[in-house]
Amino acid sequence: MSHFLFDEFSPVSAAAWKQKIQAELKGGSYETLLWKTDEGILVKPFYTKEDCKNTPINLPKKGFHICQNVFIDDEKTANFLAKDALKRGATAIHFKANKPFDYQKVLAHIDVKSILIYFQFSFLEDTFQIELSKFCDSENVFFQTDIIGNLAENGNWFFNLNEDHKRLKNISNSCKNSISVSLDLYQNAGATISQQLGYALAHANEYLLHFGKEIAKNMHFSFAVGSNYFFEIAKIRAFRILWETLLNEYGIENSTAHIFTQPSLRNKTIYDYNVNMLRTTSECMSAILGGSNTISNVSYDAIFHKSNEFGERISRNQLLILQQESYLQEAQNIADGSYYIDAITSQLAEKGLTIFKQIEKGGGFLDQLKSGVIQKKIKESAQKEETDFILKKIVLVGTNLQQNNHDRMKNELEIYPFTKQRNIKTLLTPITRKRLSETVEKERIDNE
Repeated sequence: MSHFLFDEFSPVSAAAWKQKIQAELKGGSYETLLWKTDEGILVKPFYTKEDCKNTPINLPKKGFHICQNVFIDDEKTANFLAKDALKRGATAIHFKANKPFDYQKVLAHIDVKSILIYFQFSFLEDTFQIELSKFCDSENVFFQTDIIGNLAENGNWFFNLNEDHKRLKNISNSCKNSISVSLDLYQNAGATISQQLGYALAHANEYLLHFGKEIAKNMHFSFAVGSNYFFEIAKIRAFRILWETLLNEYGIENSTAHIFTQPSLRNKTIYDYNVNMLRTTSECMSAILGGSNTISNVSYDAIFHKSNEFGERISRNQLLILQQESYLQEAQNIADGSYYIDAITSQLAEKGLTIFKQIEKGGGFLDQLKSGVIQKKIKESAQKEETDFILKKIVLVGTNLQQNNHDRMKNELEIYPFTKQRNIKTLLTPITRKRLSETVEKERIDNE
């Protein structure tokens, strides 16, 4: 064919579309169709190429990795679970540990050079981590070590400011991919998308300022995505633009952010819990289309059940279906050319950059954490979101809408699903992860 089908039609300008809409409204104002999100992002009823900034985004060259979470309690059990997940379709493993372990047993018969391995520790032991890195000797190993994220979430350093930075410096000198920035903390605590972007950039900048620009090659990022489908796609893309912009200021070029993504827990529920599978499917799609390097799904019952084979299998299979049966294996560029997503991406990047500049002008991320400014702003955003949940402007089906009054969960709780109050002395107010539905769920459990 010498001509494509749509070459037969004349192009239509944005003004013509607007005029047509105005006519269809029969006297109503076009402005009534415009709306703004709580963070000031303008959404229009239609978009054209005039709305596109066409900002180039460095996305992963290959498709995404499917990751399986494995907690290391017993080394042999962890090794078995990891190998079993790899046999069943996973191409990455996310190990979590609360204390040093026998890494030779954990990694026995696992080819760390052909898959991706992520280690997340709730401790800071530089000697152990360096030994582990040398044992693996692979660029495919990522350490989710984040001393600033630990301070923000727990209110204290692992040891103290100087000791934490000293140990992290030792680690970064000997280990590749050794520093993570925990963007997921801010999302799960109720921060807006713009705040998440601005805080993550300022958070990362603290490492660059302290250790120097050379540290950038060792940094990677941990994301959480919620149910605002198109905005979450745009969030990941916007962050890549912001990260590259920041690195360009340091004179670093051609550096692509490595992004590890999980669905948020903020919108997950214990009642009508099967709906969580629908939520995580949508969120995993946002992570894929946004261009995440690795995606680790969350089991539908993760907030109230101990890790179990059925839940883990279902969560892994959700990703396999999206990858293999929905043909999203290499869909990282699929949002390119979308006028709507491009427009949202640009607005989010601009607002995130504004927040970053305000933080830097105010003394930097650490100073604003210590003074409580970051915590205050996240709390305000979280409270607004919780109010919208109560007013049903934010709907979680089965929880604040269309409740099944026959649901009984009191005897199903294998782990405590609510935010725990801590009575320990802290250097600063911790940023607390909290689910939207907790208050409603506590009332329902008390009334069972």
